[in-house]
Amino acid sequence: MEKKLYTLLVYSENIAGILNQITAVFTRRQVNIESLNVSASSIEGIHKYTITAWSDPDQIEKITKQIEKKIDVVKAKYYTDDQLFIREAGLYKLSTQVVLENPEISRIIRRYEAWITEVNPTYVAVMKSGMTKHIVSLYEELNAFGCVLQYTRSGRIAITRSTEEEVSAFLEEREKNIENGKG
Repeated sequence: MEKKLYTLLVYSENIAGILNQITAVFTRRQVNIESLNVSASSIEGIHKYTITAWSDPDQIEKITKQIEKKIDVVKAKYYTDDQLFIREAGLYKLSTQVVLENPEISRIIRRYEAWITEVNPTYVAVMKSGMTKHIVSLYEELNAFGCVLQYTRSGRIAITRSTEEEVSAFLEEREKNIENGKG
């Protein structure tokens, strides 16, 4: 089966050790995590893990079900890129001397709608947010000038294209079950 990039959104309470439990599921199945971002979600007390990995549909479904079985995981679901609104950030540290000697570098930065966030005698710091392919393309174009001193990309952040946080309905149902003694 052909592998494609999937994004898992995992919601959990902020419990020590849960990240290790989640990544262990990938390790056991010998699936490499491409990117991982953990942050607070829009629901108080719930954290959101955004994980990308190359997989086939059968394997990603098994991984998701195993993660969802973890006691501290509230909800886990996998998505393809067309089901999400996705962004990343890239940071580039460029040699000030090379940037000043090559006006084309500034034009490239503007063309990619990136921002120069700091300029000093040693380096120029540039930030770009957007899709992975644009962040990588900017890096490749800048690197061709030999001006890149450092470069890094953030992990993916993603929200679903649905009108509400999907975990909200799950939490509401769980709360009703607890109130009704079914919890």
